[in-house]
Formats: sequence, structure tokens, C-alpha cells
Amino acid sequence: MGYFDVPEINYTRYSNRQLAAVPLAVLAVALLVLTGSFLVTGTPVQLGMDFAGGSELTVQTTSSEAEIANAFDEEPESIQAVAAPDTQNQYVIQFTSTDSSALREQAEQNLAQDGDADIVQLESTVSESFGSETQQTALLGIAAAFLGMSVLAFLFFRTFVPSIAIVISAFSDLVIPLAFMAIAGISLSLGTVAALLMLIGYSVDSDILLNNHILRRSGDFYESTNRAMETGVTMTVTSMSAMLVMGVTAWLFGVELLASIGIILFVGLAADLMNTYMLNLSLLRWYKFHGVRS
Repeated sequence: MGYFDVPEINYTRYSNRQLAAVPLAVLAVALLVLTGSFLVTGTPVQLGMDFAGGSELTVQTTSSEAEIANAFDEEPESIQAVAAPDTQNQYVIQFTSTDSSALREQAEQNLAQDGDADIVQLESTVSESFGSETQQTALLGIAAAFLGMSVLAFLFFRTFVPSIAIVISAFSDLVIPLAFMAIAGISLSLGTVAALLMLIGYSVDSDILLNNHILRRSGDFYESTNRAMETGVTMTVTSMSAMLVMGVTAWLFGVELLASIGIILFVGLAADLMNTYMLNLSLLRWYKFHGVRS
């Protein structure tokens, strides 16, 4: 059986400014990426069909992906082959247009039929207004979760610096994956919003674990830090491994949403390692050795 040994880091070699500099620099770059994306496209992250509206067709055809793309008057947003054990020649096509009847007609006229199977197997449409309402609801959900997490942190520790350290780390844990989504072209959908909500939970777990060991357990600062890292790093690295396996497996089988969720969680958990054991820890060390005395 494999054994994961968390290395002890000699934090005395680094000042608080040095520890906080890297996470804050990464956060600043992430905010610049999101700002640039907003200025260019009108949204910080590309919106998926759930939020922007559009149509989706599931077709069964012997036509190639290039022929599928040329079969419609409107260029498809995405063409995804369906990878399933008993399924061949099936594709999921997404469009920004909400005129699904016209898209269905073009598919039936221009795509090659696969035996006796119907060319259009399934169709769905999300109106722009409904997508906008869904987007607002999802954003309110994220805001409510973040606000609830912040209130919980302040109620749990009842002091400003340890509580704000958790809030800042959680904020960075959300912003960095969002910037990665903007760079990688991953759309914001109900599924990816769920991944971001999960990251809030992961962030709170690791940050509260560290804060609790340092502020409420016996032992000096660095002993408490190492004890917290033994549990926290093991927990986070295990979750990262699971998300990486899920993302790669889903990508191999063509399940785009699960692949996106896996990679978002992997990036977010990596950011959480950095923010918890560099940014959060630097604020806690300042509070422990300077803030309490003042």
C-alpha cells in the first residue's frame, strides 16, 4: 500500500510578505484575466447554453464532423461525439440560435442518415430570457454560499484577522479557477457553477482546519502548522487526484461536462493549497506574533 508523507516546511526561512506575495500575485493576474475577458466579450467567463440561451441537437449520422459543421446556416458553437458502449455515429451539437425547428430541418436535409435511425434523436432549446434568469439565480446561489461561509468564519473565530484570512483565501480559490476557465474556454454552466460551490466547501475545510490547530490547539505555531498540514494536505491532494482521474476519464469518453468539472476542481484545489499554506498562514503568523500583542 502506498504512503503519502507530507513534508515539513521550514516556514522560519520566509517572511510573511514573502509567503503572501505569490498567492496575491496569482490572484492579481487572475483578476486581470477576468477583467480583460469582460472588456473583450462582455462577460468575465464564456457563458454556456444554460445561461446564454440556445439550442442543442443530438443527431445520429454517418457524416463527418466537418460535414456536420457545414450542414447548418449557423456555425455550431460545439460538436461533441457521444462516446457510449452501444452508441455510434451520434453527436451533440450546440447553437446560439433558439430556432430549433429550422436547425432540425437543416439537419434532416443535409446530414447522411445512419441506417433506419432518425437523424435528429433529441432537441432542446433554452430561451435567452430564461437563460438570463437562470444565470441570476446561479450567481445569487454563489453569493449566498460565500456570504454564509464568511458569516460562519466570523462566528466561529470571533476575531477579525483569522476570519478575514479564511474569506480572502476562499475568494482567491474562486477567482483563480474562473480565470482558468476564461483562458481554457470552459463555459460557465449549471454544472461548472456546482463545481465552484464545491470549492467554497473545500476552501473552508482546509482553512478552518489550519486556523483551529494554530489558535485553539496546544503546541507552538510551527508544530500546530505541521499537524494541520498532515491532515489538510493529504485531504486536498487525495481530492485533487480523484478529480484529475475523473476529468481525464470523462475527457476520454467524451463527457465534456464531467471533464470540465474535474479540471475546475483540480485547479481550484491546487489554488487552495497555495492560499491556505502561504496566504492564510502568513496572516495567521502575523496575528499570532504581532496582532494579539497589539
